[in-house]
Amino acid sequence: ATETEYTFSVYATGLTSPWGMANLPDGRILVTEKSGTMRLVSTSGNVSDAITGLPAVNDSGQGGLLDVAVDPDFTQNRMIYWSFSQNGNNGTATAVAKGNISTDETEIENVQVIYTALPEFSSFLHYGSRLEWDGSGNLFVSTGERSDLASRPEAQELDAALGKVLRITTDG
Repeated sequence: ATETEYTFSVYATGLTSPWGMANLPDGRILVTEKSGTMRLVSTSGNVSDAITGLPAVNDSGQGGLLDVAVDPDFTQNRMIYWSFSQNGNNGTATAVAKGNISTDETEIENVQVIYTALPEFSSFLHYGSRLEWDGSGNLFVSTGERSDLASRPEAQELDAALGKVLRITTDG
């Protein structure tokens, strides 16, 4: 309980299960939606159509399109990075991809999955995933431990990427 007064207002409507967001240099916001869509929200709160070109995500349970980060040199390269739950041969995993927003801002081009947090597990829980830049142009990626009795101990193992805060280069 608080006695501090506060006010709130609705900035944008029309988003479905938003998960992550990142500010573009001009003040607009890239927003991820759990189902696998990404949208731009204007400075006045208008929501764009879905941006196409993203890889398929597994949005079962706590999975989906997770966080998004704008490259520090976005004004020169139009590059963004995002994390998502990815299907694999042995289950699902948290993955990080990158691509360029097209000049008309309707699609992501040159998509590359640059990192996959292994091992994969047949679980739809605890993907984690926030993205943040360090001061040297590398990306911090947080991963969940996947909330399974078999996967939880992997968080204590240095050779597994589950339950960690990882630092990766822009190439993964």
